[in-house]
Amino acid sequence: MAKHTKHSNLEKRNNDNFAPNEIAILGTNCGVISDLVQKVSKKLSNYKLAYFDASHAKDVEQNNISEYVFHHEGNVQITTSGNVNKFQQRLDFAQYDFVFINGNHYQGAKQILVLDEAKEASVLKRLEQLDAIQFVVKLKSETEYFDFLVEKYPQIKNLNCYTIDAVDLIANHIHNLIQEKTASVKGLVLVGGKSTRMGTDKSELNYFGKSQKKHAKILLENQNLETFYSVRNQLDNSFEISDKFYNLGPFGGICSAFQKDPNSAWFVLATDVPFVNEEIIQLLLKHRNSSKVATAIKGKGKDFPEPLITIYEPKAYPILLQYLAQGYSCPRKVLINSDVEIVEIDDDFIRNINTPEEFEVAKKEIGN
Repeated sequence: MAKHTKHSNLEKRNNDNFAPNEIAILGTNCGVISDLVQKVSKKLSNYKLAYFDASHAKDVEQNNISEYVFHHEGNVQITTSGNVNKFQQRLDFAQYDFVFINGNHYQGAKQILVLDEAKEASVLKRLEQLDAIQFVVKLKSETEYFDFLVEKYPQIKNLNCYTIDAVDLIANHIHNLIQEKTASVKGLVLVGGKSTRMGTDKSELNYFGKSQKKHAKILLENQNLETFYSVRNQLDNSFEISDKFYNLGPFGGICSAFQKDPNSAWFVLATDVPFVNEEIIQLLLKHRNSSKVATAIKGKGKDFPEPLITIYEPKAYPILLQYLAQGYSCPRKVLINSDVEIVEIDDDFIRNINTPEEFEVAKKEIGN
């Protein structure tokens, strides 16, 4: 008899304890940890980074009101009445490429162990937390590995070991840890539209000797992207993703793709832009910035990016859902109000073909 499950078994985003990609630093005092994080972060300014620490203030009263203090330079200081909750933290940290954790207070899924002779007892106390040490940092080059460390983790001496002042080497190691978790890209061709003005399904129009949906799929597959059709009703094809967010148009198609695979970036391509060619696909992939929410095409004469010729990163998914929760289902609105990499091209390449008259003109131009 099949086991009854109360809730749908959804695909989950790959998360560590508090963030998609995190590392706890422990083994020395909090000031040394904070200082190291600040120095390393300056070397990794291309990424979005965060530091998760406990307050060291004394005699803190329970807040009755959460305070958000904004500065015109873009800084925000938050004092809240809330407690640490891993589900909330994963939402808060979803936009960051890497989160450093003060391991003296919170346990990270990966660790950097700092060897500090004065903190041997502290390391012994947290020995069980050191289950995924990435590398070791020594406060003094002559410091020996503690005997209990070698006994518990015999391979520890084979790990990379840096001195605390080797900031460039430490930053480069962190850079590699970030790169390891950069999402792969999949393709999504939007074919679920109603094509009201065209009077016939735009995805089935023939500009290149085949249906435009097939042509768009080939464009993406030629860049080695596993590519799916976004459809309103799935026909039991493994390369189709049916809408799970009904009557939301392209917005629903993008969210449905993320529901299928929240750990990939999605290269979204409409079928009513027949002048988008292989060079433009390659250009967008070349300029992809995985630290941003998305990488989008914008016409040089246009004010706003094209949401349906865009690579959406995994960090876009919670943002899309937040807009939906506010009653908005416009992907362009999300891009305009998010941190997005813009790639500008001539307007002619991103013309939308929406009517029979435009189709005839476009087909003749492509034929020539």
